[in-house]
Amino acid sequence: MTATAAFLLAFPAFFSIVNPLGAALIYNEVTTGFTAADRARLTNWVAFYSLLVMLAALWGGSYILNFFGISLGALRLAGGAVVAWRAWCLLNAPEQDEARKTEQAGSRTGQVEDIAFFPLTIPFTAGPGTISVAVALGADRPPSGQGLLGFFIGVTAAVVAVTLSVWVAYRSAPRIAGWMGVTGRRTVSRLMAFLLVCIGVQIMLHGVTDVVETLSTTR
Repeated sequence: MTATAAFLLAFPAFFSIVNPLGAALIYNEVTTGFTAADRARLTNWVAFYSLLVMLAALWGGSYILNFFGISLGALRLAGGAVVAWRAWCLLNAPEQDEARKTEQAGSRTGQVEDIAFFPLTIPFTAGPGTISVAVALGADRPPSGQGLLGFFIGVTAAVVAVTLSVWVAYRSAPRIAGWMGVTGRRTVSRLMAFLLVCIGVQIMLHGVTDVVETLSTTR
């Protein structure tokens, strides 16, 4: 797999589930009481932690699951199902997802260092859905050779690009809230959710292929 193909696979998946534009509006409400300097510092920490979480899940998640004897096909089927179901729920009721994220993000107040990782990174920015996407994509990597290098470069670049989009969106949260509005936020959420449903189904199809190949070789 080339780096470009890997990037084009991973970036829409991560961007759809993280949804920086929609999250920025909630982030703006949660951080209303912070000074501009504190908000900027908080944004830096959230972006940094989100990068670490996504990279750790991308490159270490499948190894951890394999340690417990979970096959690659099962991992892809489960991960794709979680991603598709999560996206389907968001597609049908984005307002409920917004309410849930607002409750999670506002469930703990305090200093910048207290809330940067929890709850603003996990579960608000890089929550279970994002981690599921990362693990499923990591499990889909080529086994070795030039394809593995291209995959590594492409998906890592996608994670970095999504992290930058989170940083830009959160830093610009007040301005985004001013011109996007509720209707715009839900429109973007539904478009991203539909794309993510397709990605989840594609991951599941890879899992089905793995299972069929395994059964055919054991006969």
